[in-house]
Amino acid sequence: MKLKWTDTLDIAIELDEAHPDVDPQYIRFTDLHDWVCNLENFDDDPNKSNEKILESIQMHWIEEKD
Repeated sequence: MKLKWTDTLDIAIELDEAHPDVDPQYIRFTDLHDWVCNLENFDDDPNKSNEKILESIQMHWIEEKD
C-alpha cells in the first residue's frame, strides 16, 4: 500500500516500527517530515505536507506509543 500525506495513522504506525526508540513527543517537524518522506511505502509529493498534517501524524504516533 502506497502512503499519502492523508494516511496519517498508517504513517504513524510505520514510523513507530521504523523508529521504536524515538519519543514522538519531542521530534522536530523538520525531522518528522524527512522521516515520512523516507518511508519505503511513502509515495506523495513532499511539498504537499503542512503543519496540520505533521501534527496529526505526531499525535497518532504518540497514541501508538501508549
